[in-house]
Amino acid sequence: MRVPARKIKYEIRIGPGLIAEIGEAARGALGPNARRAALISNRRVFDLFGEKVMRALRSAHFDVSVWLMKDGEQHKSMRSLEQALEFFSESGLERNDAVIALGGGVVGDLAGFAAATYLRGVAFIQVPTTLLAQIDASVGGKTGINTGAGKNLVGAFHQPRLVLIDTDTLQTLPPRELTAGWCEAIKQGAAGDRKLFDGTIRLLRRGTDFSLCSDTEKLQTEVCATIAAHCRFKSAIVAGDERESTDRTDRRSRKILNFGHTTAHALEAVTNFRRFRHGEAVGYGMVVAAEISKTLGMLKPGELELLRHAVRACGQLPRADDIEIDELIGAMKGDKKSVKGHVQWVLLEAIGKARIVDGREISTRVLRRALHNGLQVLG
Repeated sequence: MRVPARKIKYEIRIGPGLIAEIGEAARGALGPNARRAALISNRRVFDLFGEKVMRALRSAHFDVSVWLMKDGEQHKSMRSLEQALEFFSESGLERNDAVIALGGGVVGDLAGFAAATYLRGVAFIQVPTTLLAQIDASVGGKTGINTGAGKNLVGAFHQPRLVLIDTDTLQTLPPRELTAGWCEAIKQGAAGDRKLFDGTIRLLRRGTDFSLCSDTEKLQTEVCATIAAHCRFKSAIVAGDERESTDRTDRRSRKILNFGHTTAHALEAVTNFRRFRHGEAVGYGMVVAAEISKTLGMLKPGELELLRHAVRACGQLPRADDIEIDELIGAMKGDKKSVKGHVQWVLLEAIGKARIVDGREISTRVLRRALHNGLQVLG
């Protein structure tokens, strides 16, 4: 599929075994003048796929250099950005060359932001290896890092030239990474597409453990189709609101993709990005937002229970009910989605139908109650 953006249109390729084709695909996306490829990954991912990626790039006549960042959300930092920029300089990266991100959302966000800032912008290719990155983080051009003030407060919109999704990488993921990815998938369907939500739930009910599946080829086909559906959904939203206009509050605003993220970012921040995978925190955040929606009379109780069921189907989440609610509320005040000093909550009128609500319409009592109810163990 092709994704329209303001300056370029880029291709998303999805299927098993595609990592071996990254050289040819990168050359097609970048053209004949690109000479160097600066590959950013982490040790675990590089040990699994790095040699295959480097062979493929060199076969397409790229001069490849590699930098391995530390793993974990806490390393999506200003220090890591500085190290990445130093790596680009030492590699001799020029304007016609490219940065390639091989890994999950942390690698993609950091590498993309570094690419956006180096030489005022060099080409960028995403090779996402986690489910969350494949269906969400790699598509749409949002890049960034975390600071002490909050998550993703520093960043840029920088669209990739190519997104190459090899579904074979899902077989290497630990259960928590799959849980995080499926939570993000539930988020997309819940916020804007009931059919997508229902289809994702059907796949989860059948089970997606590759190692236990007797018909791996069939499962690959179903997973590829589901990932493609999520990429199409997000691409359509991004195409209509690429830079997330602060003036838009309609149901096709890019803001709806932030469903569950107000609480999620607070959960990550107050636990120093060490307890939750991002998608796990989004799982809790969705339920909190749905609790608020129900209390405000927007969402029927049955829809709330359906969402709870969907999050449970994604897998067990880390405990969250021991976190101080006042601390979470304080962290929410620094949310990057605030407009005129007020948090913009993404709530639900129904599964697949989001509404953006000014935080002033949500009393502290309602918020505290929603946090109390929503942060109960969902595993």
